[in-house]
Amino acid sequence: MNKLYNNHMHCYFSGDSEAPMADMIEASIDNNLAGITFTDHLDLDYYHEPNRFDLDIDEYRKCYETLTSNGMYQNRIEVLWGIELGLQTHLAKKHNEIISKYNFDFVIGSTHQVNKMDPYYPEYFEGYGIKGGVRRFFEATAENIDTFKNFDSYGHLDYIIRYNDEAKKLPYEDYNDIIDDILHLLIENDKALEINTGAFKFGLLEPNPCIATIKKYKDLGGKLITLGSDAHKTDQISVGYDKIVNILKDCGFNSYFVYKNRNPVEREL
Repeated sequence: MNKLYNNHMHCYFSGDSEAPMADMIEASIDNNLAGITFTDHLDLDYYHEPNRFDLDIDEYRKCYETLTSNGMYQNRIEVLWGIELGLQTHLAKKHNEIISKYNFDFVIGSTHQVNKMDPYYPEYFEGYGIKGGVRRFFEATAENIDTFKNFDSYGHLDYIIRYNDEAKKLPYEDYNDIIDDILHLLIENDKALEINTGAFKFGLLEPNPCIATIKKYKDLGGKLITLGSDAHKTDQISVGYDKIVNILKDCGFNSYFVYKNRNPVEREL
């Protein structure tokens, strides 16, 4: 099997990680990865814990450059630099201003909040119910993509099912229409679909998004996929990587993409 890239991981510049960047790199080498991309969180206007997911991008870049400019990882692993944006429609202009200032290799767009509520918290579902809450999440995702297109790959598309046991049980058919709308938007705008293996650390049996969504993306003509484990700790670096190649080949994919200087580079699975 070809050595894989992990293009979604976090270190202590993210508000939910304490892992030093150097430790994540060394763990990635130990896990026999070909390369990685740091994609630390920037979630502006995070309602539940204000400022928790603000990101000091200048310090983040400085740390990355300090670790990678001296050649110590040359011939051991490729280390790239990116960001994960928590998208909300009212932040589109601000996000464009931020992205234009920095030379990121890769930008992930993700939905973490809907109407100022993160589905990680059970109270999100109080106003919608389970089925309504899932549908509203996907509607918000479509709105985010419609409003902001300066990203490369959409992260953990069905993030909402990670944290709610009842949402995990909903049949795909309950919301496949809005998922189709999202996939059409990604394909029409040449955006990648992230295959996020972090789902396995939450007890799910499939990645985010689920296999039905991956197959539908392929059937609709989608070609751009990216891989990442969404690691926040060193022991999460390769979670699900023992399963993902076979899953993707079963869905009809023989390659994935790594973004460098915001350009997709194809790699064989």
